[in-house]
Amino acid sequence: MRDYQIGGERSVNAFVEHKLQAFREQGLSFETLFALMFRESENVLYERSVGWRIETTSYGEAKAHAERRAARLRQRLPELEHDAVVGLYMDNSLAWIECFWAILIAGFRPLLMNLRLDGRLLEQALADTDCRAVVTDGKRFSCPCFTPEELEGEGLSAPAGPFGTGLFVMSSGTSEHVKLCLYTAEEFYYQICGSYSIIRQCRQIKKFSDGHLKLLSFLPFYHVFGLIAMYIWFAFFSRTFVHLPDLAPETVVNTIKRHKVTHIFAVPLFWEKVCDQALRTIRDRGEETYACFERGLRLWEKLPRPLAGLFSKLAFKEVRDKLFGESIRFMISGGSFIDPKILRFFNAVGYRLANGYGMTEIGITSVELSGSRRWLCGGFVGEPMRCVEYRLAEDGELLVRGKVIAREVREDGAVTERGDWFHTRDLAVCEKGHYRLLGRKDDLIVGAGGENLNPNLIEPLVQPDDCAPVCLIGSRRGTKTVPVLLVPVNPYASAEELEALREETAARIESAGLRGEIARLALVPGPLLLPDEFKLNRLRLARAWDSGELRELDLSARRADEGGDELIRRITACFAEALGAQPEEIGPDADFFLELGGTSLDYFALREELKAELGTSFPLESAALHTVRQFADYLRSHREIG
Repeated sequence: MRDYQIGGERSVNAFVEHKLQAFREQGLSFETLFALMFRESENVLYERSVGWRIETTSYGEAKAHAERRAARLRQRLPELEHDAVVGLYMDNSLAWIECFWAILIAGFRPLLMNLRLDGRLLEQALADTDCRAVVTDGKRFSCPCFTPEELEGEGLSAPAGPFGTGLFVMSSGTSEHVKLCLYTAEEFYYQICGSYSIIRQCRQIKKFSDGHLKLLSFLPFYHVFGLIAMYIWFAFFSRTFVHLPDLAPETVVNTIKRHKVTHIFAVPLFWEKVCDQALRTIRDRGEETYACFERGLRLWEKLPRPLAGLFSKLAFKEVRDKLFGESIRFMISGGSFIDPKILRFFNAVGYRLANGYGMTEIGITSVELSGSRRWLCGGFVGEPMRCVEYRLAEDGELLVRGKVIAREVREDGAVTERGDWFHTRDLAVCEKGHYRLLGRKDDLIVGAGGENLNPNLIEPLVQPDDCAPVCLIGSRRGTKTVPVLLVPVNPYASAEELEALREETAARIESAGLRGEIARLALVPGPLLLPDEFKLNRLRLARAWDSGELRELDLSARRADEGGDELIRRITACFAEALGAQPEEIGPDADFFLELGGTSLDYFALREELKAELGTSFPLESAALHTVRQFADYLRSHREIG
């Protein structure tokens, strides 16, 4: 902790409390927030790997850059009035932080544009906010656009005039309707008060590693979870953000270990993938090793808390070494439902993973802070933070009240101002003050027996091993809704493998007592998640199923096709295209170079053909694949076909 300025205070708590007091007394404005956030000028704001070096930028340096960018932006847009909306379309980076503040310093209101949305929805958001310009990393829009490079302004000083008074955050668009939520500095003040209540209650979240506290910039800053829980909270505390170049698993692990990251905030899909990969690695070492690991988990659950922590530290060190190493101090999952088994895994092996709750319209409102395994590993999201109230409606819907909620919400041309109790549409239960989410009201499906089926509760019960997440949807049949369980599979797996998966899933449905409720079990080509999605979009999948865009695999045709040689035929066609030959001239075991006469350029063309045809790319390890059958076996074994 000695590496950080904490305003001359003796503790982190006193440091934050003093800053919050200054925020109140100096006025709840973005100008005040900017001054306080960048006050500890020598602290490291951002660091990233550049070759073998770690490059750092201090808060003082970034402050100067933001002010110069603001001056340049004001020069470029001299006609814009105060509080005009200017979009920000960029991925996480130091430039994002500087441009975000540049827009506010220049007197404008940023519209944080969601990179996961298509052009049509983005243009609609620009129209709904009367956005007058966009700072972009390259994508062009219907209004004037500027790149960060065009806003570099050496020799310029901060422009005179008031800061912008608000900003717009966009929803993820999973409902096909983008919500635009207006926040001011006052809402951010109360959000920071909530985070202060966290660090007062939970020592673990403010622990340092080697004198540092570093947050992996995993979540996009334009998303409410990334904006508030990552950027606003940690920048107000003057902590360090570690740049993540991409989301490849090896990049994430290497970045965490090299930079000694202490905090990771991510969505459930990330934790699920990490957990699944870890369990596969353990199982690959033999059933005896896996059984020993399971015994360790059961023992951890039985031990008293102090002994359980010591046991985790000693028994699962090898697991942590393979995952993120020993620098991690606190992790949070948020954004959607998480299977309690995932929480159990991470907490058992020695990492503190807590479940949190928030929405685009309300910000971040709770995190499970208890060290009790009942609450921590049970899927609970904790108690409402300071300045927030929770209440359950008669039907179990969670209602939220507090000054953290967005000032207004714009959707489809309508503007709704903040009211008293906000209806989240999330179902929840409360046990001894701790809240646990059950799922979305919108996702409830009426089963064949008239019971309400909650996909979030049912899917973990029927999830087969070694399979991507299943999805329960409500298929429309006239005036009725029919529950259909979609099971994503490798479309080129053998008929025998697919039949075994169907039987395993059916057995789980039977064991869960849901045979009469789930009307149909359908094996469909996976994955169900689009590349830019971080949670299942049941509405989109239900529409795709009802329209016929998403179809069930025909196992009868697969059996008749002699074990699924369709993949062989498609790869053969790609070989033929790359070589300028006829498919019948290419045998499944003919070597691309030695027997078919292919060159290195031909092989490059082949890989591009395969990528276009099958929707998958091949890593360097696949360079030894020279025959049709080798490519087919590789794809089947890695299950990488979309």
